[in-house]
Amino acid sequence: MRIGVLTGGGDCPGLNAVIRAVVRTSEVRYGSTVVGFRDGWRGLLEDRKQRLRFDERVDQILDRGGTILGTARVNPTILREGLDTIKQTLDDNGIDVLIPIGGEGTLTAAHWLAESGVPGVGVPKTIDNDIACTDYTFGFNTALAIATEAIDRLHTTAESHQRVMLVEVMGRHAGWIALHAGLAGGAHLTIIPEQPFDVDEVCRMVKSRFQRGDSHFICVVAEGAAPMPESMTLREGGFDEFGHKRFTGVAQQLGAEIEKRIGKDVRTTVLGHVQRGGTPTAYDRVLATRFGIHAADAAHAGEHGKMVALDGTDVTLVALADAVDHLKTVPQDRYDEAAAFFG
Repeated sequence: MRIGVLTGGGDCPGLNAVIRAVVRTSEVRYGSTVVGFRDGWRGLLEDRKQRLRFDERVDQILDRGGTILGTARVNPTILREGLDTIKQTLDDNGIDVLIPIGGEGTLTAAHWLAESGVPGVGVPKTIDNDIACTDYTFGFNTALAIATEAIDRLHTTAESHQRVMLVEVMGRHAGWIALHAGLAGGAHLTIIPEQPFDVDEVCRMVKSRFQRGDSHFICVVAEGAAPMPESMTLREGGFDEFGHKRFTGVAQQLGAEIEKRIGKDVRTTVLGHVQRGGTPTAYDRVLATRFGIHAADAAHAGEHGKMVALDGTDVTLVALADAVDHLKTVPQDRYDEAAAFFG
């Protein structure tokens, strides 16, 4: 068979491990050829590709962040309108099955192709861990480790200066990174998109902690968090070309509001893209490798229109339609667990 592979959307630690596993499994186990398309769906729209072989170059990418194929975001409307072009590119290159590696947007496009008869097996990737039907996505563990280390380091400097420290982490619609990093890093408050916050209540927690003699306050804030109506007003950032809301720095604005209301010294740290870069953790390398193996197996077994997923410790297959039906957000009971340590 001739297998196509691409990495779409934002980069993520572990992408190269998936590519490596797909290439080795396809080549060694099945004697198949693998073609990588450059820069995600853009490579399919523009017919830009490269042959991938399990040589020294591919074998040595296991521990590298980013993706050797490059990645890019493509407007969903352009993708919809370009489905025929994508199908023609696949036909021209003799691709039997496509393995797209990506998050919500990439997997949604894979589902569109599957509906139009293009065989494919999706691999879920996102540091946000918000893809439905899988317990974890690779990249999340690495982002969490980076965020937790940052919080650990901020504790000591916050204690030294008796300060309030706000740490902004990624999480547009789902607060999994913030939730886990807050618990692992011993934060005194975690604010996530699923739970609108009340600035008065935040200020009350901060004041209460210092009044009882504690030396500092650490708060983890997901980038997509928002205040309750009438609590405070965030600056509007509009929308980007992909229809995503542009965030204007919720942690920085919350910090300014805390200083204004209770006069405490506040410092804000925005981790940003440092969470997405660099070497993947051992956990993410293993999960990404397992996903790649099972995706290649599914492609050769004719299990198309599916996505590989983690169920407990087992890698399974789920329907792409189910995986892109909704985002996996933080449920109330999980937030309540973290809230037991607030204040």
